[in-house]
Amino acid sequence: MRAGLSTACMYPMILEEVVRGYAEGGARSLELFVNTDCELEEGYVRRLRGMLDEYGAECCAVHPYTCGMETMMFFSPYERRVDDMLRYYGKYFRAMRVLGAEIFVFHGARAEARQYMNLTDSLYIERYARVAELGREFGIKVAQENVRGYMSRSLDFLCKMKEALGNHAHFVIDTKQALRAEESPRDMVSALGKSVAHVHISDSGAQGDCLPLGQGDADIPAFLNLLRDNSFSGHVILELYRENFDTLEGLVANYGVLEGMCGVGKKGS
Repeated sequence: MRAGLSTACMYPMILEEVVRGYAEGGARSLELFVNTDCELEEGYVRRLRGMLDEYGAECCAVHPYTCGMETMMFFSPYERRVDDMLRYYGKYFRAMRVLGAEIFVFHGARAEARQYMNLTDSLYIERYARVAELGREFGIKVAQENVRGYMSRSLDFLCKMKEALGNHAHFVIDTKQALRAEESPRDMVSALGKSVAHVHISDSGAQGDCLPLGQGDADIPAFLNLLRDNSFSGHVILELYRENFDTLEGLVANYGVLEGMCGVGKKGS
């Protein structure tokens, strides 16, 4: 288990500026939020990889800017859209191969698609499986994130995915999103077990559910121990929204707190 930090925290700061700021502050494992199409161009991606190498840092995961389009493009009855979007997601996967990233964060379909698109659980799982199969061709795990307002908000739904797909189902557990959907992050870890491939973490308490570690009253060490008990060996990513912290330097320092909690300094820890 390793600690990491998401570039999404600093939006709308330019991606490569965030990477340099994080790396200069000592953050070594980063989840990159790709913000637009030009950030998938080969030349840009190779320069970004060079910057990571310069600081001895790594990209462990990628989050797509197109997550808001996934409902329409992957889950409608119009098959041609699915084919087009699969081709486009190949751009992410090729970029990830250059960056060395292993986890692709997938939001999927919004909850209301059940009604206005007649989207069934079985069709959802079939479409996710097609994205995941493409990812595997590039050596990448497409990991379904639990997101409030999406079909993935429900632990029952995630368990259906796990049952249907077995070892081909991978999940991102986001603690704040679980709380917003009135689900327990601990229950999600316990139920999904070894299928949990990646984690987004923040503290929570009376002041909110997306707080820097130490500013809430969540039992973060107990949650990390639960991950260990379930043989989790991925990255635990500090992901905060911009209004929930003050400075980049303070954010990187909070990443250091997470690193200490994980007891992680090297791969394989």
